[in-house]
Amino acid sequence: MANDTTSKAPEPKAIGKKPMRPATQLIISIAIIALVVIATLFLFKYPQKLGPIFITALVVTMASFLLLLILRHFILIWFSYLHARELAHDEIPENYPFISIIVPAYNEAEVIQPSLSSLLELKYPYYEIIAVDDGSTDGTYEKMKEFEGNHYGVNVSVFRKENSGKADALNYGIRRSKAQVVVCMDSDSRLTPEALRYAVYHFRDPHVGAVAGNVKVINRHNIWTKLQALEYIEGLNIVRNAQAFWRTVNVVPGPMGIFRREAIESVGGYDSDTFAEDFDMTVKLLGKGWKIDYEPAAVAYTEAPEVLLDLIKQRYRWTRGVLQALRKQKHLLTRSEGNITTPLSLWYMLFEGLAWPAMNIFANLFFVWIALVYGMTKLLVLWWLLLTILDILIAVYAVVMERESFSLVFYSILYRFFYVLIIDVCKVFATLEELVGLDMSWGKLARKGRI
Repeated sequence: MANDTTSKAPEPKAIGKKPMRPATQLIISIAIIALVVIATLFLFKYPQKLGPIFITALVVTMASFLLLLILRHFILIWFSYLHARELAHDEIPENYPFISIIVPAYNEAEVIQPSLSSLLELKYPYYEIIAVDDGSTDGTYEKMKEFEGNHYGVNVSVFRKENSGKADALNYGIRRSKAQVVVCMDSDSRLTPEALRYAVYHFRDPHVGAVAGNVKVINRHNIWTKLQALEYIEGLNIVRNAQAFWRTVNVVPGPMGIFRREAIESVGGYDSDTFAEDFDMTVKLLGKGWKIDYEPAAVAYTEAPEVLLDLIKQRYRWTRGVLQALRKQKHLLTRSEGNITTPLSLWYMLFEGLAWPAMNIFANLFFVWIALVYGMTKLLVLWWLLLTILDILIAVYAVVMERESFSLVFYSILYRFFYVLIIDVCKVFATLEELVGLDMSWGKLARKGRI
């Protein structure tokens, strides 16, 4: 154990800009909402004032959006299938490198012990665990200390430092690690016993700098967590599987990322200047020319938000963090030390984060307006029916590929009916607030101890 500094309660810090007064933030937020509402009402109430050219462009845009959506689904399925075929021919290695597992934690008393316990159950011969308490005030450090020592050949080191954020805690642990392959994970995650054995095989390619794990929701207790469980396998893991065919996975997730130490050091470690340190690290690695793969058998279970407000807080932070990282690395949108797929992967991320949510919201409003004003209810039903069928098809494919419960397929209906729209609205407002520079804090979620 090392106790470098005394712990103190952390204070939320703004990123990159002088904090605004709360009243100013409230006024700007209200102004943004008002502008969006006024523009939408004007567009739908007085379409004739916009001219025939605009109306034609609107119809073409709607048709293009639908075509693009269909193409996106089938492209993702095709390339994820090709990557799955590649993995089917691979075998897990006979020789295993020594691995260091870094577990940063801040006020995770509810989940830290199950998380560390899962690491002691890994079916992997050579590894160490480095747990870093980032100035917790809820007894997390004391619960970590119970694991310190040697557990049948697995050494667990526990460190405590002053609060300075997750990125700095990860760097702190990496500097004290001994291995050339490092696992960075969240303290509310639980790895499956075989996870590392499958993940390390990808490092047989010396150009692979990181491997993304397969993140799944463990607390499937209500409609929100079940929808997230479907979203993780359909909306996130299928995308990573497709990107992995080109070795350009654009997010190595926080719950489980496996890195070549050399790759981390080549980009200077994790940065603390965004709210999405995992995406920021991934972009930096891609920019340096490192390949990033995905291993579906390297499963990490994580605790998802169980109430809508917590879910919105999480996605708000994710969206702004991604935009901060893209702004910081905007030069990679046109060039990188890797191949052409790196800029394409980042443009895809930008499109999904900015254009896609706005377009989806507008499309839904457009068809509701058509139904209400012109009585074309059949067109509205057809639109939602077509999108729902697409969601069901990709949900079935994802469930089969992931060997998940078929009960999740039912939630694809609710997924399209309201869940995606809620997430997209959250993304749009997070984007607008990021563009005007509103302050934000980390927005830490209260854990339920489900892992």
